[in-house]
Amino acid sequence: SAPRGAASFQAQGSAGVKLWVLHEARSVKLPSSVGRWPLGPRPELLLAMERPSREAGDEKVRISYFREDGGVPVGRAVLYLTCVEVSLDADVTRSGAVSRTLLDKASWTWGPDGHGAVLLVNCDRDDPGAEGLDNEDSAVRSYNDLQDMAQLVLRTRGPCATFAGHRLLLHLDFGDADKIRVFYGGNHVELEMFKPVLGGSKLAYTVRPSRHQHESVFYVEGLAFPDVAFSGLVSLHVTLLESPEKGLQSPIFTDTVVFRVAPWIMTPNTAAPLEVFVCRWVLLGAPPLPAAGSTPKSRFSRFAPSVDKNEEFVAAVGALAERAQVPLTVCPAPQNQQDRWIQDEVEFGYIQAPHKTLPVVFDSPRDRGLKDFPVRSILGPDFGYVARQAPEGSSSLDSFGNLEVSPPVTVQGKEYPLGRILIGSSFPRVGGRRMAKAVRDFLVAQKVQAPVELFSDWLNVGHVDEFLSFVPAPDRKGFRLLLASPSACYQLLKEKQEEGFGEAVMFQGLDRVPKPTINEILADEELRKFNDYAQSCISWNRDILKRSLGLAEPDILDIPQLFQSNADSDAEAFFPDMVNMLVLGRHLGIPKPFGPVVGGRCCLEQRVRELLEPLGLSCTFIDDFFSYHVLLGEVHCGTNVRRKPFAFKWWHVVP
Repeated sequence: SAPRGAASFQAQGSAGVKLWVLHEARSVKLPSSVGRWPLGPRPELLLAMERPSREAGDEKVRISYFREDGGVPVGRAVLYLTCVEVSLDADVTRSGAVSRTLLDKASWTWGPDGHGAVLLVNCDRDDPGAEGLDNEDSAVRSYNDLQDMAQLVLRTRGPCATFAGHRLLLHLDFGDADKIRVFYGGNHVELEMFKPVLGGSKLAYTVRPSRHQHESVFYVEGLAFPDVAFSGLVSLHVTLLESPEKGLQSPIFTDTVVFRVAPWIMTPNTAAPLEVFVCRWVLLGAPPLPAAGSTPKSRFSRFAPSVDKNEEFVAAVGALAERAQVPLTVCPAPQNQQDRWIQDEVEFGYIQAPHKTLPVVFDSPRDRGLKDFPVRSILGPDFGYVARQAPEGSSSLDSFGNLEVSPPVTVQGKEYPLGRILIGSSFPRVGGRRMAKAVRDFLVAQKVQAPVELFSDWLNVGHVDEFLSFVPAPDRKGFRLLLASPSACYQLLKEKQEEGFGEAVMFQGLDRVPKPTINEILADEELRKFNDYAQSCISWNRDILKRSLGLAEPDILDIPQLFQSNADSDAEAFFPDMVNMLVLGRHLGIPKPFGPVVGGRCCLEQRVRELLEPLGLSCTFIDDFFSYHVLLGEVHCGTNVRRKPFAFKWWHVVP
């Protein structure tokens, strides 16, 4: 406190100290033209030091007090200063390396001008001998494991005696303890020296002065993806505390870094293919399982051969992959357990930080014959795994033929540079089937591909890939949305009838399958009425897709398709569903429809070629009739594709 009678003061700092005085709501750097400053009710003096002290108390500030009439000082005070640096740093600038920054490390912002560190969920298995995911144990098993983690650098400089007399504490919030784990190896490089110091029951870690140098590098791994109860943001703090010998350890200074856990991101059909998956099997006598757990009520199911195999299908997919120059991975029967629906079991995506991108397979709750395939055959070094279960019980809509994503779109000025996820639901029906809440919550929580719910419960299997697909295009938005269209099919058949081909038959070349003519199909009022209903359901979705994806009619192509009603009045494809296709760049693997042959060509195939080939696309029609179609699935249902991640960085999104 100032001496009695003092009216003004003068401040002087030693060489390493910068001073400012707050006067009339502004700061004035000292020394200034004003030599003495009035003592107000709460005079404030700000000070800073540019570098840490070499010794305790090696810098000082001298305050001289004066009476109103000036003269000699009536009192003096000296403040001895010790400056230390305590800084917690991460890759806040998103450059791929930890650096010092003036940005606010305690906040996280989206967009191209945003900042904030990114953390990967360490969900791969770098050690082939391990049983679970890397983040399911508290050990660092390889140097690759460390590369999946984010670096956190603690920098300290200053007199050793000062740090010896204080406590330096690295800590996290209680609510984040099950979301991250922090490893520290001290000055060692041996893997066995890296121990977990934070996470789980460990909320704080004292950095020992005897082990501490100017920089200590910690490694942070993510344990959980963003979800309904987890925003994805986690905080780590370092606090300098008063010496334990002084009793109460009051905090002197805290520095904080905020991380956001990277979201799981899907890739659309228009992304470059990296690997194609298909199952191979041979079944003798036993009835095969239909798509996604649906009942095989198709009128063709009784015509399926007693020996069920797909060698020709696998060969056709392999030939298409070879033309597209994409590697093919065949899942053999022992691994798939006679489950052919690989699209329904998994969805391939990725997670990304500035320093690393990791492919991650999302395992659906369906859990049929392929349930062990993702863990046994895909999870591995630099290939992650995530799953969600359906405690309420799974339905067909939980299979991932019911999970698609659009290419990048802009909707009324709002950009979705990573596209929008599309899932099927019972809406607008009351009741009915809906994708499991755990899966929906997970997809919404990723934030960067805002999901859109479509109406798919009108279908027996109930998947969005039964009535829509996306293909690349050289113009407009860079893609076309393909929609199954009963109206377009009836229009085409009517044209052929008027051209004199009314007696041309469907399903030519297929043994033991009824072969209705064009005239018979057009005269079937019950079939026409049901397809009017199917068209109304697709038209409902068309309007949702136009609004949600910012599409106009020229962005949509109508693919001829008819549906039939099963015993429960649910829709199934009348002939192989052509929108349910495999897209490998410009190469398309389309279910062969076995339509009426007109002029030596299938008129359905010809119409699809006329729609797609002008876009530079190559159409290959694959026979999946007995191996997939009669069991309520098609080419897309029986294949899967891992694709190239977006070039666009997800942290540049503005959700």
